[in-house]
Amino acid sequence: MMNDTHTQLRQLSPQDFASFGLGDVAYVRPVEMDGTAAFAIHAADGTPLSVVADRELAFAAIIQNDMEPVSVH
Repeated sequence: MMNDTHTQLRQLSPQDFASFGLGDVAYVRPVEMDGTAAFAIHAADGTPLSVVADRELAFAAIIQNDMEPVSVH
């Protein structure tokens, strides 16, 4: 089974690879908005989705939308 997965991943086109996890993963990173600390939520491809006041709210919003949150430091 591992070889099947490995083979499938190697056969992904650059476009398919770029969109891998797009609907499943979102990442959170600290940002500053108007001099105030905040947290930006981005899709797996880097598309900005939202900015919220705190990290817990960012993770809750991602989970509520059936995605897996990931922190970026």
